[in-house]
Amino acid sequence: MTDSAQNPRRIKSFVLRAGRMTEAQQRGFDEGWTLWGVEYRPELLDFDELFGGTGERVLEIGFGMGQSLLDMAAARPTAQYLGVEVHRPGVGRLLHGVQERGLSNIRAICHDAVEVLENCIAPGSLQRIQIYFPDPWHKKRHNKRRLIQPVFTELLVSRLAPSGVLHLATDWEPYAEHMLEVLNANPSLENCSPDGDYVPRPKERPLTKFELRGQRLGHGVWDLLYRRGSDTTP
Repeated sequence: MTDSAQNPRRIKSFVLRAGRMTEAQQRGFDEGWTLWGVEYRPELLDFDELFGGTGERVLEIGFGMGQSLLDMAAARPTAQYLGVEVHRPGVGRLLHGVQERGLSNIRAICHDAVEVLENCIAPGSLQRIQIYFPDPWHKKRHNKRRLIQPVFTELLVSRLAPSGVLHLATDWEPYAEHMLEVLNANPSLENCSPDGDYVPRPKERPLTKFELRGQRLGHGVWDLLYRRGSDTTP
């Protein structure tokens, strides 16, 4: 992904790691893609047609191996969850989980999220966008590759409906501080924290195994929750 929605291929904030898919991941991809996979095309998606009904529209960017996305979809079966992930093993693992748990409210796109947002998501059409534990690009010279930048934030906001929610989480405090600065500077977003900073983990975001391990080691996690102002227009 890029730090500029206007030129999505100039800088990428992900690295495509060449890893082999496990048997279960490959089977999940092979068996599940035709049912729950969405081929990227530069045209707007019709969520109600895609999911076969109406419901709250939720976009998750970078779902990793998809465990928390599966848990959220299971807990809220009437919501429509569209997950975007560039790593095929993660997509395969998600689709395996969808089949294993008998879920019907998840769809997956294996593509760059910037292009998906620009070309496939109608302005003002999402009730929720969630981005959990994006690559923090720890080294200072790589900070410009971080996903959460002012221009990308504008793109996110434009796809939220009025009063729609943007939820981010990171376990890297310098990135949390960067996110806070960028999001607080956006005039269309209202910070849901009464102190204007971070919020306790909302109950709808499940704890991941990675996060639980980090807690045992004393690592922190920072959740940022924002709402699009109701007086803005898509």
